Amino acid sequence: MNELMRAIPSISDVLSDPAAVELMAAYPRWAVRNAARELIDSERRRFSSVAGQGVCSIDVQRQDVLARVVANLPSATVLAAAPGPRYVINATGIVLHTNLGRAPLPEYAARAVAECAMGYSDLEYDLEGGGRGSRQDHIARAMAELTGAPAAYVVNNNAAAVLLCLDTLARGRKVLVSRGELVEIGGSFRVPDIMERSGATLVEVGTTNRTRLSDYRRAIDLEAGLLLKVHTSNFRVMGFTEEVQLAELVELGRECGLPVMYDLGSGLVSDLGRFGLHAEEPTVIEAVASGADLVTFSGDKLFGGPQAGIILGREDLIRKISVNPLARALRIDKLTLSALAAVAAAWENPDDAGESIPVLSMLTQNTDELRERAASLMGLIEAGLDEREIPRNLVDLAIVDDPSEAGGGSMPTVSIPGASVSVTSRCIPADQLQTRLRRCEPPVVARIAEGSVRFHMRTLFERDLKILAEHVCDALASPATFGGDTDLDFSEKEQD
Repeated sequence: MNELMRAIPSISDVLSDPAAVELMAAYPRWAVRNAARELIDSERRRFSSVAGQGVCSIDVQRQDVLARVVANLPSATVLAAAPGPRYVINATGIVLHTNLGRAPLPEYAARAVAECAMGYSDLEYDLEGGGRGSRQDHIARAMAELTGAPAAYVVNNNAAAVLLCLDTLARGRKVLVSRGELVEIGGSFRVPDIMERSGATLVEVGTTNRTRLSDYRRAIDLEAGLLLKVHTSNFRVMGFTEEVQLAELVELGRECGLPVMYDLGSGLVSDLGRFGLHAEEPTVIEAVASGADLVTFSGDKLFGGPQAGIILGREDLIRKISVNPLARALRIDKLTLSALAAVAAAWENPDDAGESIPVLSMLTQNTDELRERAASLMGLIEAGLDEREIPRNLVDLAIVDDPSEAGGGSMPTVSIPGASVSVTSRCIPADQLQTRLRRCEPPVVARIAEGSVRFHMRTLFERDLKILAEHVCDALASPATFGGDTDLDFSEKEQD
């Protein structure tokens, strides 16, 4: 045991290595030091585990352990310096994967965010007049012009947008909504709960599967303050159904002197039918053109931007919303605003948006393109297997047809044809291989289907392919692949 522990280098040994010195020129010294300490502790735990198993005759050289720590130092330093959410490779095929951060930003939008983050900005400063400005000036007019709305206002997410609208227009009054539209979104947040917090009183009309205009009409009284329609973006009621169209509800609102609000949610700007994707998903522009007094939607779903809540509508209502004290608590921050403005600019010409908005590009890739990229990935994996001298008869690789989905509570009934690379190891169960890939840097999140790990091409960036292939080969190259460990294995052990 003592011989093993003497092979562990000190922090000083690690920090004096030229590679560590070079790292400290790019990252804070404390981050490199903390990373070195974590790696050394990890080596110590591994040696203790080996000693606990009665294996004490292994020849371990101090310089070999030092070399291993130094080799892992760059990735550990990145994690130590930025321990928050980190980049992962999404191989699930779910484009708007809520658990993986939904919409990836365009590179140019990410650069705009970085520029804004690393210095000062004109967030609330009028450069022309030299006085105080409004953060809404950076986005409101652009969103209004893009969608044809009279005015716009943005907050930090769509739940906040709905809450702010209800609090402004219907506090202490009744809000009429179809029973079939009382949705629950991720994290168990429900429309009725948000309505309760706003101070409005929920009035359910119709039934779960059938709601008529007469149901709304009968429920309207002197205490009614708002007619609300919610797009069921994360589910569909099929079969014997009936719903009130937005235009009908708008007409009723005009007749009764009540504002109509449409919680659109998913935020699709332009119809995807021209790409062969028939989602039957209402667009923002259609919602505004219908005459709804307010329309709300998310920025990080089909709009393809950062998490944000966009409110479109009548100028007088937007003005009331903007002076509600709650608006400050829900206001959008400068980094989100920077990203949102960049993505909104890309939507000015919907025909070109697919070239720069990853969500739109991913959703509209055809199967032939995906299979071509799958062949490239499989070729990289095969080359890696040969380089590591892993027998080909122990690993089965195949390109398989594999449907994908939009995710993120968008287009729930649409199955999008696609392609995946399927990897089956004859020695490593699929769930263990999946676990090993999640422990890589960057981590890989993939699906298991029919006993194989699948890497769906729809959500893989071109920059991911080489790294993904290396991770797959590394995960397959564990000594466990060959039926036994002849040397001390320093890879992460699978947990029961």
